[in-house]
Parts: sequence; structure tokens; C-alpha cells
Amino acid sequence: MTQHSYEGILPVWKPKGFTSHDVVAKVRRILRMKRIGHTGTLDPEVTGVLPLCLGRATRLVEYIQELPKAYEATLQLGIATDTEDAGGQIIARVNDIHPTPEQVEKAISSFVGEIEQVPPMYSAVKVEGKRLYELARQGIEVERKARKVTIHRIDILRMELDLAFPEIRFRVLCSKGTYIRTLCVDIGKSLGVPAVMSELVRTTTGSIGPEQCLTLEQIEEAQLAGTLADKLVPPERALAHLPSIDLNEEQARRALLGQKLPFAPSEEQKRLIHDQLCTAYSPSNQFIGIFQWEPSRSELQPVKVFS
Repeated sequence: MTQHSYEGILPVWKPKGFTSHDVVAKVRRILRMKRIGHTGTLDPEVTGVLPLCLGRATRLVEYIQELPKAYEATLQLGIATDTEDAGGQIIARVNDIHPTPEQVEKAISSFVGEIEQVPPMYSAVKVEGKRLYELARQGIEVERKARKVTIHRIDILRMELDLAFPEIRFRVLCSKGTYIRTLCVDIGKSLGVPAVMSELVRTTTGSIGPEQCLTLEQIEEAQLAGTLADKLVPPERALAHLPSIDLNEEQARRALLGQKLPFAPSEEQKRLIHDQLCTAYSPSNQFIGIFQWEPSRSELQPVKVFS
């Protein structure tokens, strides 16, 4: 079996019924390459943007996972399930719910900013070495610590409040680690009623949106046609949220050897890279890697170098 060596980010449109691991396994078979990593788990029933890192780009998984993500979700009022989504067992049902559009808007807007979430029992969070969903399947519920997440913005797309179980469709931009299921349940709580997430689509990861994504069928077609390399997002484009630094020839040569670089940033660069990560480029605009600025030593320290 021929091994292919692609390098870059393959933006996949994840279909329903697949786990993120299923998608990786399928793409491994199509591309005949082992070194593939995904950038953030999606539940099987969730569709949408799932960037896969191929080849050496797998070294960037942790940075892409940190990026904000956008989702479109449908929230249904009057029903609660044990999994917080439509796939679970119904544990509460309340008829005759009539919230006003103003009440819904007020409840939803109260979640913008930094909030605390308790991870759902049906989640991959580990407590004492066991994943919560494994315990949940055994009927065991354990106490979970609340975690801070950030909701950057929420836009209501439509409200159907005259249904027997009213539905609200919204778009949300949030930090990594946000459970949209739990957000739906908590919005319901703030309206004083049970709630469940009935549908979820991830619409972006960082700057990667649906228009760049390929279905599994399209990946197979592109692989057979020999055009897949053209569809990959260069690793550095996924790191566009990090400030970038242009190196001279000598600095670039040393950077590629993984050496620390004496670096005297301009005032503007200092503001950008204060004690944080940045990307470095050679004079020919080749991506060299990720570096950390050490102000105390006035040097750039290599974090990940791409020779």
C-alpha cells in the first residue's frame, strides 16, 4: 500500500452519524496515510466544520483547538433529556409554554461574556480517569466542577414561539470547551422551563468555514483525481490569529536549526508579542514555525519549527 505524505489542514464537512474518530479513520483509509489528527471533537449527531491536520501539520492541533468556534443551534423549550440533546431519554416535559420574544432575547443575551458551565454527564470530560459518558451509561452521576467559557456573541436567527414546544434557532461564537447543549439547557432554566438542543451545526473553526470544507465523497474524488493537495489549507493560514514576525536570512537560518534568536522588536512588535506566541517567516515568506518571545532575555525561543 503506497503511503502518501500530504502536509496541511484538510477542512472536512463532518456528516451525521460519524464520530470525529470515525472521520479520521475514514480519511486515513482514503489517503493511505497514518499521520492525521482532528482539531476538536464533534458528537456523532452534529454536522459541520472539522479541520484535520495532515502530516507535520499534526503538530499544530493544539493551537487550532484553541481557536473560537461558531455554531448554529436549535433549542427546543418544554422538553429535557438525560443527554441534553434530542438523542437522549426524555426526563421532563412541560406543555403550554408561551415565552415572549422579549423574554427570549433577554434570556439569551444574558449569556454573552464569560460564563460558568457544568459539563454534561454525557461528555468526554474525565473525572478520576473515567470519561463522564462511560459513568453515565452505567447510570452513575458524579459531581462536576463548573468551568469558565466565553460566549463572544449570540445572534437569534428565528423564533417559533407558537409551537407546542417552542423552537429558537441561534448562531453562537464561543471559546473552546463550550457545550452548546448545556448552553441550551441553561437558557431554558433562565426562562424557567426545561430545554433541549435539537440540532447543532459547527459553522466555523477559527477562519475555516463551510465554503472550504470537503465531504468525505469529495475527498475521495480529489484523491483519485490527484487534486487533493490543492484543497489543503497551508498550516500557517490556520495560525493567522497569531502575530507574525519577518526574519532576515541569518535569523531564518538559525531558526530552522531550532536555535534561540536574539531579537530586538520594534515598539509595535513589542505590543503584539508581549510574552506570547508568534509565527516567524523567512525573507522569501516561507513559514518557519512558532516562537515565543522572552522579554527578559530579548530573544525568540523556538516552540515548533517546520524545516
